[in-house]
Amino acid sequence: MNDRYDGYSGSYSGDASNTSDQYELVGYDEYGQPVYRQVPQQPAQYEYPQAPQGQGYGYDPYATGQQPPVPSYDTYDPYGAGAPAQQGPPPSYDPYGAGAGTGQQRVEEQTATAHIPAQAAPRTEPAARERDGAPEYRTEQFSFVEEPDENSEDVIDWLKFTESRTERREEARRRGRSRVVALVVVLVLCVTGGVGYLWYAGELPGFGAADSGKGAADTAGPQNRDVIVVHLHNTKGGGTSTALLVNNTTTKQGTTVLLPNSLALTDDEGSATTLGKSVDGDGSSGTRDAIDTVLGTDVEGTWRLDTPYLNNLVELVGNIDIDTNADVPDPAAKSGKKATSPLVKKGKQQTLSGPMAVAYATYRAPGESETAQLMRFGQVMQGVLRKLSSDPHAATVTVQSLAQILDPSLGEKDLGAFLAKLADRAKGGDYKTALLPVQQDGTLSEQATDSVVKDVLGGTVKNPGKDASVRVGIKNATGVKARTEKARVTLVNGGYTFVDAGTGSAPQAASQVTYQDADRKQDAVEVAKTLGLPTSAVRKGKTVANADVSVVLGQNYTGGQ
Repeated sequence: MNDRYDGYSGSYSGDASNTSDQYELVGYDEYGQPVYRQVPQQPAQYEYPQAPQGQGYGYDPYATGQQPPVPSYDTYDPYGAGAPAQQGPPPSYDPYGAGAGTGQQRVEEQTATAHIPAQAAPRTEPAARERDGAPEYRTEQFSFVEEPDENSEDVIDWLKFTESRTERREEARRRGRSRVVALVVVLVLCVTGGVGYLWYAGELPGFGAADSGKGAADTAGPQNRDVIVVHLHNTKGGGTSTALLVNNTTTKQGTTVLLPNSLALTDDEGSATTLGKSVDGDGSSGTRDAIDTVLGTDVEGTWRLDTPYLNNLVELVGNIDIDTNADVPDPAAKSGKKATSPLVKKGKQQTLSGPMAVAYATYRAPGESETAQLMRFGQVMQGVLRKLSSDPHAATVTVQSLAQILDPSLGEKDLGAFLAKLADRAKGGDYKTALLPVQQDGTLSEQATDSVVKDVLGGTVKNPGKDASVRVGIKNATGVKARTEKARVTLVNGGYTFVDAGTGSAPQAASQVTYQDADRKQDAVEVAKTLGLPTSAVRKGKTVANADVSVVLGQNYTGGQ
């Protein structure tokens, strides 16, 4: 009774050898699990005449040929297989996909339906592939392998490369445009600044009016001058030569002012003396102060240059080239011997060594005036400045190489820097040599006062401090020479600085006391009282360049007699 009847010709479902032939895939449940059913066996009494005997419904998953037609038991075909060639009468609807039969057969089919262990869902192939009759494969027969597409990576890399390259090109173009704009701006500023500087300096062509106006402003306005005094001592022949080295930083002009030894000065005690005597007697400090008093300038330092040091200086700069105006014999040649060729020949652009430069600077021919020798000294100094380095450090090294003991008022670095500035002026052609003209008595003439003291040395721009003594220039127009000395003694005793302004060309009856600046009016009144002159003689007018108050002694001045 427990034996189960199998109405099909197939074997029992528990037969493992026939398991693959007894089950077919029906579909997937709501959880995605495959559902199989047992393949029903067609009994002989239910088969249609046209169906072949012994053929069951199902498929061979490994077959490659076309399946023979079988009777249709269900309208559901999960793989879309074609309909059989001959179709019998359609069976009644079976919701479980079972064929027509007895009720016992239906129960048998339900019990035969089973779940196979979970497997991966089959990959749905395109319908076109099924229609083409391509072979079908089950999921477990192959696996999918994603192979990297090198071409796609190359394309991405190429896109990145082209994009970055384009960005770099655009950035390079932007930088190039920025640089061009910056360069144009710099060029415009340079051109504008250069033109403006040339216009301001008065060197722009076509602007003559501006040039003349600028020159007038430079002459009229205050100017800055650096001044040192040089004393050349002839250690063999004796005598001294004095010159002022002036660097006008306002007009960019350098000048050597030659001072004759006969220039009248006043010593520390207020006594009259000459420049030559002051150099030998008062020394550098006293002479410098006396020059300041007479010329109304501010000498910053003293440079004592003995002839051996001048010789070494010329050798250090590599000889000098100047235009000589005389044949200079060799000082070392003994007298009485046959005349030899001169040590220095007269001519243009003569090259002078150290000994030749010393001989030329100190040479004074018989019967020549002192000014001729001074002019030769000035030529040598200008030639040295043209060969000296314009670099302050290099010029200082040259000064240090002389190994001389300098005056405390002027150190090696200060002297080197000062000479470097003058060397720059000399090389640029902005250098000249001027002689301070003096009269026979050593006093300054009006020509000297206007041309040299005022224009070159700037004596009028000196502003003594409140505690400084007033400089009083005395011109003797009494006709009596001795009265100048009386006026000098009176002024010195009164605390004033005496300045000898020379002698008048003709006697003058009344004395005059003149001041130029309004703040000097009271000083002029006090000077008149000190000299015993009436205050009515005081008036505003032009004074000598090196004095604060000018006095012209007339015949009404008796000198206290």
